[in-house]
Amino acid sequence: MHKCWPERLPAQAALAALASALLAWAPLAQARGYTPQGRCGGYEKVSIGSPAGSCVALVADERDGLRAPRRVLEISPGRLWIIDMGSWMPRQGRLLELRLPAPSAAATQRPQVQVLADKLDRPLALVRGPDAQIYIGEAGRIWRTPVPAAGQPIQAQTVLDQLPDDGAHPLKEITFGPDGSLYVNIGSLTDRCQDAQGTLPHPCPERGAMQFRGAVWRAVLRSPALQGQAAVQQFAPFALGLRNSVALATLPDGPAQGSLWQAENNIDYRDRNEPPEELNELLEGADYGWPYCIGAQRPARGYEQRARCTTTQAPHMRWPAHTAPLHLLATTQASPFQGQLLAAWHGPQGHRVVGFARQKDGKPGGKPIEWLGHWTADGKTRPLGRPTGLALNHAGQLMVVEDYNRTLLMLLPDTAGALAAQR
Repeated sequence: MHKCWPERLPAQAALAALASALLAWAPLAQARGYTPQGRCGGYEKVSIGSPAGSCVALVADERDGLRAPRRVLEISPGRLWIIDMGSWMPRQGRLLELRLPAPSAAATQRPQVQVLADKLDRPLALVRGPDAQIYIGEAGRIWRTPVPAAGQPIQAQTVLDQLPDDGAHPLKEITFGPDGSLYVNIGSLTDRCQDAQGTLPHPCPERGAMQFRGAVWRAVLRSPALQGQAAVQQFAPFALGLRNSVALATLPDGPAQGSLWQAENNIDYRDRNEPPEELNELLEGADYGWPYCIGAQRPARGYEQRARCTTTQAPHMRWPAHTAPLHLLATTQASPFQGQLLAAWHGPQGHRVVGFARQKDGKPGGKPIEWLGHWTADGKTRPLGRPTGLALNHAGQLMVVEDYNRTLLMLLPDTAGALAAQR
């Protein structure tokens, strides 16, 4: 069972790429997977579970060229950037700009879409840096660009290059620390360090000094970078034993301000309830156990007599198995989400967006608060949506991209529902 999209054989991938290209050119009358009913903030309204008094708006979809949206970021009011991975085939990704119509015109106008960059290699990360530039993470490199005037081209500058882009987990997620350091996911080559024969070597060579896969690395950037100098002055492992850190975030305020958080996509057991996913607070030099340990410092299967899990860092929280957290969004305490750490649960037991409130120590905890959910059809297990990326706009409204139906959604006040209830 794969929590992200499974790796495909070359022939299958070629067929998938061809199908995606054909879909991109085909005229579409309505959103894939949804039957909109009514309006939500001027947009089409879709039947996705959300808190009372709110509704979920369908802002963009295949009709606007979305294929596999993974991240969204508001550049300025009404101006959004979206990372669209395209497919698992290399060089199919794009950076898109969407300029939204005024809410009063959303019923008759589609977003204006511009391709800012194409032929990107399995892109994922999309983050605004402390220098106000936008940082993009492809499988093998991290680059940045200043925000150009609307309609103008970007100016890409490479920050990190020649990163490992092979194996089961090539995607790069990034976040910034309070000192401006850049943290980068270097995912594991394999699911659980199995070799070609399926055996589990100990020690795992992926954890060796020559690789340090399954880790989060820290880059110290030059500020400012002088002409002719590399943007990075130091790049080294920060925390180890992390299978695939495609969900990273730094808390922006409160007692735990500046702390670094990672949601772990754990080993792919076929069991419905094992192993748990994890929320980890990342500490410099700490070992979080992959591939030897899972959950509450328990040996993983195949390592029972060989692993010393009591020396590893225990997770801050254990989440249900196969929820596959694909993104974390740390909100400020002044936002409508009051500092919650939001998570996009993408996997077969996820299909929802949840939040975790800050506790007295400023760290996330407690029971999950569901913001978007019920992505199931008629009680069946087939999902109707898999959230991949989260962002807040200037008004504090939640924007969500999901790759199953290739959509951009927005959580808005249900003013139409409130008016109907008053009649």
